[in-house]
Amino acid sequence: MEGTRRGFLRYCLLSILPYFIHTDRAVFALSEKNRSVKGKEDKAKEFEPSYLKLHRSGELKKRGERLWESMGSCNLCPRGCGVNRLKGEKGFCNANSQLMVSAFHPHFGEEKPITGWNGSGTIFFTHCNLRCVYCINWEINHEGRGEVVTIEQLAEMMLGLQKIGCHNINLVTPTHYSPHILLAADMAAAKGLRLPLLYNSSGWEKLDVLKILDGVVDIYLPDFKYSNGKMASKYSSGADTYPGITKIAISEMHRQVGVARLEKDGLIKKGLIIRHLVLPNNVSGTREVLHWIANNLPKDTYVNLMSQYTPQYKAFQYHEISRKITRKEYNDAIKWAREFGLINLDIQGYYFI
Repeated sequence: MEGTRRGFLRYCLLSILPYFIHTDRAVFALSEKNRSVKGKEDKAKEFEPSYLKLHRSGELKKRGERLWESMGSCNLCPRGCGVNRLKGEKGFCNANSQLMVSAFHPHFGEEKPITGWNGSGTIFFTHCNLRCVYCINWEINHEGRGEVVTIEQLAEMMLGLQKIGCHNINLVTPTHYSPHILLAADMAAAKGLRLPLLYNSSGWEKLDVLKILDGVVDIYLPDFKYSNGKMASKYSSGADTYPGITKIAISEMHRQVGVARLEKDGLIKKGLIIRHLVLPNNVSGTREVLHWIANNLPKDTYVNLMSQYTPQYKAFQYHEISRKITRKEYNDAIKWAREFGLINLDIQGYYFI
């Protein structure tokens, strides 16, 4: 990737082009399959995302500006660094006020009701406030690989993803850039953005910031990584408050958007989807996580039990997470979820050692 904004945008364009020409994936090919879903796309036009009402009243921009001011003594995430990002200081996440993006393109690796037939319009933000030792995107989240872009360019990314047929705007690791996102969404809405906004986060979110996002986000996609603060501290850079704060955050997310339900076209456009990555040797405390969900949220809450853990980054420095999970570990997770009465499970195909 060239070290310029123009080079970055060229790179992202090239990353999108294969979806037009690759016959195996074929989602943008001129085929009978694509023509058959046109009716679904027409129905999808009936949906109006939540943020449009706030945009029309001017409230969306005001909320973005409010979050922007908070970067003067940054308290956007539970780290509460208090650094002045507006003056170039960097917090624990290693971000200042400059927006950095690693890539944006249609993504086909998300849950099926999000991916649909044209892909989720995914924007990967650089840096992270949690910084897990097993991070699969460590080059982006830990090392900060990405390019500086303007808020105007972020708005154009959103519009570009809409133009090529993506079903939503999937904001990956958005917490520390929430001011930029709201301001960009306001600009994009003025130019015709009509896709659901999907907030794809670690789940470790501040309640007061989430309340500012009320009416902005259509789909919340949080992780629920750990039930034990000691495990969270050990594997996620001292985040011992993770379980307690994440429970409060997920409860608020549910209050705002409710249970994720399929629309007539087979897509989810509003609601809460919880991801839980099963880690080896019960590091994630899966049973306790599922028990909390079942006791505190509706039994039909969409829960994605993820089986794909693979040691990455610094994971090999920790014996207990230096391997993939076993068949029994994943089957136990499924068994517990069903015992607790959870009825809307995304159970993955899996490969095991």
